[in-house]
Amino acid sequence: MRLFFDKLIKYLKSFEALKSLVWRARIAFNGVTQSQRDLPSFIIIGAQKAGTTSLFSHLSQHPELLPSIKKEIHFFDGGRQPWKEGDPKAETWYRAQFPFQWSKKNRKKTFEASPFYLFNPNTPGRIHAWMPNVKLIALLRNPSERAVSHYFHESRKGREKLEMQAAFEAEESRIEQAVASADFESFPYKKCSYKTRGCYKDQLKRYFDLFGREQVLVLCSEDFFANPAQCLKDVYRFLGISEDFEIKDLAPANVAGNRTDVDQETYRYLDSYFEPHNEALFEFLGVRYPWSRNRET
Repeated sequence: MRLFFDKLIKYLKSFEALKSLVWRARIAFNGVTQSQRDLPSFIIIGAQKAGTTSLFSHLSQHPELLPSIKKEIHFFDGGRQPWKEGDPKAETWYRAQFPFQWSKKNRKKTFEASPFYLFNPNTPGRIHAWMPNVKLIALLRNPSERAVSHYFHESRKGREKLEMQAAFEAEESRIEQAVASADFESFPYKKCSYKTRGCYKDQLKRYFDLFGREQVLVLCSEDFFANPAQCLKDVYRFLGISEDFEIKDLAPANVAGNRTDVDQETYRYLDSYFEPHNEALFEFLGVRYPWSRNRET
């Protein structure tokens, strides 16, 4: 039995290596045809665990839009092939992430969705340096619910060993060094930022300051979850594409399977933490989202 599992693990590792090789070869080929691959017309910038996968999936069905070949490219946030100022190969690599278009006149709008873009303070400037006219879409979920979903995500991946409440309470000490050194691409800053990611006002302000409010569409995730068809109409209008097309498959995507009941004390802790941050956001946007603090006891 041990020999069988050893062989299985070896096979899986070789399969992953083959997949990686094929992927690199595909990107290299795509780079050769970069002139027929457009930079994105818009980007879904986040937030994480706020419905970005579902929105990406829904928009991919619209005939006037073309999604990136992978949902999350993470180019502008220090991901797999990070953005480098002045690197002549960088744009070739980034364009290679988008589909080939035969027509030179009737080009479809391309897009990607990397939810860490909203949270990384370095990302807005990087995007603006390349694409100052790109449109941006942000989905904002009740930050208490977002934090809980984020925790279950990290737990499911085996990256979080603390209990939920302990993880939330330890966040400040875990990310303190990363914040102090502006190491916004470090593991703690990306993976342990359960509460900080839900402080949306400053994250949005960085984009508003560079791009202007007219280039950023902010959606409430709860509205999107409850009525995706109506929210999609708002997105179509924002993008300047046909509003008559109806998406056939509106099923939510990337629904986690390891969620369990959450102690109400934990919710009260999160709600209390986020109350001033939510109020600052509502005043900043001039809207009020249905993120009630009233929970069952």
